[in-house]
Amino acid sequence: MASPFVEKLQVAAVTATLVSAGWIVAGAFVLDRAETAEMEREIAAKQSPTPEPNPAPSDEAIIPQEDRNEASVPPEEETATLMIPVINVAATDLVDTFTDERSGGTRLHEALDIPAPAGTSVRASAPGTIERLFRSDAGGNTIYVRSEDRETIYYYAHLAEYAPGLNEGQKVRRGQRLGTVGSTGNAEPDAPHLHFEVMRTTPDAEWWEPATSVNPYPMLVRQQR
Repeated sequence: MASPFVEKLQVAAVTATLVSAGWIVAGAFVLDRAETAEMEREIAAKQSPTPEPNPAPSDEAIIPQEDRNEASVPPEEETATLMIPVINVAATDLVDTFTDERSGGTRLHEALDIPAPAGTSVRASAPGTIERLFRSDAGGNTIYVRSEDRETIYYYAHLAEYAPGLNEGQKVRRGQRLGTVGSTGNAEPDAPHLHFEVMRTTPDAEWWEPATSVNPYPMLVRQQR
């Protein structure tokens, strides 16, 4: 029969063995869970990659190929409010004629004259809806385009001709070809130019009703800082 001392030693040895085995099992369980979680994260990352943001659509994406050369915005116009309505004309070519006198000093011009060779393409300075295609004694072949918010009318005059297919009620985009520079109306035959006018109005006013002309020059020329 073993002595009490020997029995105590045996009990201590068994206890130590059981505790060590428990720690080994617990450690293996924790490591297994950690490895499993890491594998699950890797699988999820491969199956659900982070999508790249879609690039914003450019103007070229919505402009037909045949109009892109005329509708593209030159770098010097990127910070201007309006697009210069005559192609191949830079902001530095423009002259502010808004306050020039007309009719022997009885009235102000209240518009911008943009000289260009006859036949040069005229484009929409801003998007809107064509309210009137009209030939008048003063303006010759003219176009009235009302802005999308209906509070502005863009007036193009002295055109040689209209772009094919242009109709009243038609929506036009910024840069769309409207016609060509000419000398119709009371313009000098040897000085073809576009008469471009911007008029503030109210949404319910007709195109022919009185409106307030504003100088388009600052809107066409990039502001110097």
